[in-house]
Amino acid sequence: MRKCAGSGRSVSQELDAEQQDSGHKINDSPIIGVLAQGVYSPTPGKNAYIAASYVKYLESAGARVVPVMVNKTEEEYTILFKSINGILFPGGGASIFSSGYAKAAGIFYKLALEANSKGDYFPVWGTCLGFEQLTLLTSGKYLLSQTNTSGVALPLSFTKESKDSRMFKDFPEDLMASLANEPLTENSHQWSIATERFTGNEKLKKFYRILSTNTDGQTEFVSTVEGYDFPIYGTQWHPEKNAFEWTNAYIPHSTAAVRTTFYMALFFVNEARKSLHTFPSQKEEQNALIYNYQPTYTGKKSSFEQTYYFD
Repeated sequence: MRKCAGSGRSVSQELDAEQQDSGHKINDSPIIGVLAQGVYSPTPGKNAYIAASYVKYLESAGARVVPVMVNKTEEEYTILFKSINGILFPGGGASIFSSGYAKAAGIFYKLALEANSKGDYFPVWGTCLGFEQLTLLTSGKYLLSQTNTSGVALPLSFTKESKDSRMFKDFPEDLMASLANEPLTENSHQWSIATERFTGNEKLKKFYRILSTNTDGQTEFVSTVEGYDFPIYGTQWHPEKNAFEWTNAYIPHSTAAVRTTFYMALFFVNEARKSLHTFPSQKEEQNALIYNYQPTYTGKKSSFEQTYYFD
């Protein structure tokens, strides 16, 4: 684990301590970007989408959301980066190599590393496809293998490091016990990164702390990570679905499952509160917010109850 010079703490821990010790301003109006992705069969007005559950997920913990459109220039993404307080790479079916989703994710990942290295706090989250994208961006290699996890809820196998992790250290003990013993985390992915391949890659091993693993009965795979030195996080499972998606019977909706949604959302939104990025003007902020778009009910024909579509 890489430490800050002259201390025994990581960059992320050092930034947290500096904010606490110096009375650093906390942002009580965090705005988080959610990355869009192209639709399988584009039609006029429906060339890209964001599942509404990601928006509700972040809003439930006190954040506002800005859709991050695909196929913009690096300059446009850089300007937006300086205006928002974090970004979420959602699940989906986009290519993590050649899509507009992959290009945008790569730019924001690079900007986040540069900013955090300079003390400019900016958190990044990847869910499912977003998690897979992060492993590729960090390692520079495609390390995924196929698993039988395309529609199942699982308990988490926590590692020893999870107890003192930034992500889980403030979770109630009873909820941690439920997560470890009950199938509360929804999985809808066909590809995973095996624990052996993850730990066998030096870049991934040095960059991320593994917080949990899972298995499909044959392959043990990494399911939750956080950066050692950077506020970069990933889950192979979907914390947003428990409270906001009802299209599949295997999505858990128990009290413990819904509490999981809100504690995960609260953690990431609180990370975004440490970022002091702002839009140049109130008008530009208002024009960028997701409130300018209306979600469409898609639950009858999609795995999402509601979906935002974009040109």
